[in-house]
Amino acid sequence: MAATPMASSDPGGQAPRVYVVVLNWNGWGDTIACLESLLRSDYANFRIVVCDNASTDESVDALRRWAAGELDALPPRESRVSRCVRPPVTKPIAWYELDREMAESGEDDDDPALTLIHTGANLGYAGGNNIGLRYVQRRGDADYVWLLNNDTVVDAAALRHLVTRLQAAPEAGLCGSTLLDQAEPTRVQAHGGARFNPWLGTHRALGGGQRWQGEMDAGAVERQMSYVIGASMFASRRWLDRVGLLCEDYFLYFEEIDWAVRGRPEFTLAYAPQSLVYHKEGASTGRPERSLRADCLALRNRLRFTRNRLPWALPTVWLGLFWALINRIRRGQLDRVRPILIILLGRSRTT
Repeated sequence: MAATPMASSDPGGQAPRVYVVVLNWNGWGDTIACLESLLRSDYANFRIVVCDNASTDESVDALRRWAAGELDALPPRESRVSRCVRPPVTKPIAWYELDREMAESGEDDDDPALTLIHTGANLGYAGGNNIGLRYVQRRGDADYVWLLNNDTVVDAAALRHLVTRLQAAPEAGLCGSTLLDQAEPTRVQAHGGARFNPWLGTHRALGGGQRWQGEMDAGAVERQMSYVIGASMFASRRWLDRVGLLCEDYFLYFEEIDWAVRGRPEFTLAYAPQSLVYHKEGASTGRPERSLRADCLALRNRLRFTRNRLPWALPTVWLGLFWALINRIRRGQLDRVRPILIILLGRSRTT
């Protein structure tokens, strides 16, 4: 029996309105599994915005076929996760498609459960999500916005717990979920966020690698949290209005750290332990080796972020990068030495 989509307006008009922004780039298989899980949410008053960053793998056509009921989501192998996407929601699902100009500046009176925005180019994490955020701001009816990675599958109660946590903590602007490994759902990727060391520009996911016991002291986590991890960032409308959009200087990595730093001291950060999000990537321990490009972006943006927000820490961050170079030489990763040298010589500022 097919499940019925839950993304409909709350009849009483009491529940806060949430927009869920999902960024897709050449990952339609993950994205439709994410959408299937979202549409099984036990929280009713939300809308989904998919921003496609000019995919070249026929993602848009696949998403259209899925919405029409012609293509099913491939459920994760782990049964505890696959139940989040099975049985499939009832199809067809009506959705609207907009280009970037229309999304950011157009006017419409419709209230679609799903909107697909063509961003027009691969704008990176911040650039692609910002188009969705501008669309949400233009509509003007959002109480909260959930930035959610497309390679996630969410528990039916995940959104409800995020709303409940920020309602209980009006001083907080961002809230994180419990990120669990899709392949091993008892293994924690992060308790909502991470701790950032400004002196070295390094970070460590809170609880990464631990076993999920089913509960966690939210307050204890929040006291350690430097930022909310970008795979699941739940933001209040007040945060978005006061802090603004994500910084597009980075393309990938450090955007969420930058956002958190910009929100201080006006806002605090929150954690909703029972908001369970099963994530394919991003674990701080045991994750697959990063690609060369991803490694270089992370190192480059460590310097860029420090220059932008914490220039007093530049000397020690530079020393940390030299140590990273030494480690790569020691590990025999000689293909990564030259790019890091380019970063250290400062030529990466224009990339």
